[in-house]
Amino acid sequence: MSQDYPAAEPTYMKRQHAFTLVELLAVIAIIALLSAIIFPVFARARDNANRSGDISSLNELRTSLQLYRQDFGGYPPSLLGYVDRYTTGPQSGQVIPAEQITSALYPKRVRSLETFRPRPVRVPQNAITSAVWPEADPRAVGSAPIVDTDGNNQVTSADDIAGARQAYTNTDTVTRNPGLPAGPGNPAAEYYQISGYDVAQNPKSIGNRANQWELRYALFWTNFSIGQGAGFGAGSAFDDPRQLGYNDPPESTVITWNSYYRDFEPSGVNRVPQRINRDIVLFLGGAARPYDSRKVWDYAWRVMP
Repeated sequence: MSQDYPAAEPTYMKRQHAFTLVELLAVIAIIALLSAIIFPVFARARDNANRSGDISSLNELRTSLQLYRQDFGGYPPSLLGYVDRYTTGPQSGQVIPAEQITSALYPKRVRSLETFRPRPVRVPQNAITSAVWPEADPRAVGSAPIVDTDGNNQVTSADDIAGARQAYTNTDTVTRNPGLPAGPGNPAAEYYQISGYDVAQNPKSIGNRANQWELRYALFWTNFSIGQGAGFGAGSAFDDPRQLGYNDPPESTVITWNSYYRDFEPSGVNRVPQRINRDIVLFLGGAARPYDSRKVWDYAWRVMP
């Protein structure tokens, strides 16, 4: 009995087609070119989306602060709140996670923790930190009048005196209760790191600001108001009125700022932010707005709209 076998395929049908080296190089070059075009576009789109979201969050915080002021006649000591700890039970002394706290604004006036967190911030909700004051204004006293502090309708060097300046720098001390002396009874104030508008970490390792967490939201920041000279809260006719701790601060008062989008100079031991509008500053009298990063770096709460 005979058996039929399939006829053998012609030799030319067994050949497998493959890319030549030239074709492969051409494809790689095209992919590289498209990537060079598309990736920066995606990065800019993501950056713009993040900045827009943060501006919206800052404006929501401003609205909630105004509602708080209507209820209590003043602004709260912090935005999300100082760190809370369990006081009893097996968890005594441990940090209460941020989503479980009840602060001045959260959750009654601000519904989501994400409102307190800038988009680039990715830290656990129970991560905590102490903070230092931002760098002092580097301009010589008397050389940079900011506002008419004494009410004489003239902006002169008399409006820019040492007592009306920020009282501490980031090399002096961590932030504490300004009404009490430093020591065991007045430990460093603790903040939730998720609240990037109460405190914020410098995004680059630069000089004496390397990885420091700095204060952003503060009721008082001048010598006259936080304990220097005449004492806590004494004030002065020449004190800067743009402080949230006062009864009726002007609209130019700085509430807080977002510094996570800064671009720094590419070289130098102590690199500083570039002079472009990458920071976002929230003023009391208007919507959050882009601001010159170098000015915010230098002047902190003393920047003007």
